[in-house]
Amino acid sequence: MLRYSAMAALAGTILMVSGCGGNGSAPSAASANGSPPPASGTDQGASAASAEWQLVWQDEFDGTALDPSKWTPEASCWGGGNNERQCYTDRIENIAVENGLLVLKARKETFTGPDRPPEIAANPNLQVTREYTSGKVRTRGLHAWKYGRFEVRAKVPAGQGMWPAVWMMPAGDEYGSWPLSGEIDILEAVNIGADCTECEGQVGENRHVSALHFGNSPPDNRYIDQKSALPDLSLPSDNFHVYAVEWGEGLIRFLINDRVHFTVPREQWFSGSPLAAGNANAPFDKPFYIMANLAVGGRWPEETNEKGLAQSSLPNQFEIDWIRVYQCTEDPDTGRACMQ
Repeated sequence: MLRYSAMAALAGTILMVSGCGGNGSAPSAASANGSPPPASGTDQGASAASAEWQLVWQDEFDGTALDPSKWTPEASCWGGGNNERQCYTDRIENIAVENGLLVLKARKETFTGPDRPPEIAANPNLQVTREYTSGKVRTRGLHAWKYGRFEVRAKVPAGQGMWPAVWMMPAGDEYGSWPLSGEIDILEAVNIGADCTECEGQVGENRHVSALHFGNSPPDNRYIDQKSALPDLSLPSDNFHVYAVEWGEGLIRFLINDRVHFTVPREQWFSGSPLAAGNANAPFDKPFYIMANLAVGGRWPEETNEKGLAQSSLPNQFEIDWIRVYQCTEDPDTGRACMQ
């Protein structure tokens, strides 16, 4: 998610696939009965794909409130290093568990909150006022994993300026601050349904993004990403889909509905940290935690497709049916035996 904080400085040096778009689309609505349709066929997740991946952690969001043993809401208004416009809050207006879903809700409202999350806050932590609010949850300080398969079944919102994401950050920054210790972006979806001259399908921006971030300190950071449409070229905001990453020693691959759409071997990443010298697997060889959020605006969405933030995109919401973590029982040390 931090990948675009140094986008201008990266011009000409990043390795990526260009974006897409199409005609405008109204924000996605909840299903008719308020609950997600049952998973079937290709969106069932690893339980239907591989007996080798064993479930070790999950949240099905079947309760009525966020489980504090699994998640901590982030309260911050700093814009994530991406010029995002929202304050993240811990209020039910922005983070709700309802009808079997985690719902992260973006709203247009004036709100004042802390500038930074605790781990990067100044003392005192300044108060900042924004014109939008939204939700972000993290397993930071509670749960982190090294290697495995990480899945989210989700329905992303449509709208110019909407930026939902499920991503992973290092639990300990053992190689240094971002991006020396890496970043894994399982799912990002920017400006879904907005105008795009490069997208196929005549429905607008219809690709989701998976990415890795690594390299040296900004402005010499690097990322590699892939933007992929669904096989039928429909909008990902129309239905729930399973987005996943399989992460093993020296190999990371991203999947949509159990189809691999992006593979990155260790030859394509590195860490500029002196602490990573001679370690070809660094920085992706340490535990990472999971985050999910819905950003409002920001440099990436507002500089692409129809540009800016469309007021018709709000209110909006990012619906998550479940998040699951699997590890390879045959090969827990590297995970590679389950990636053949």
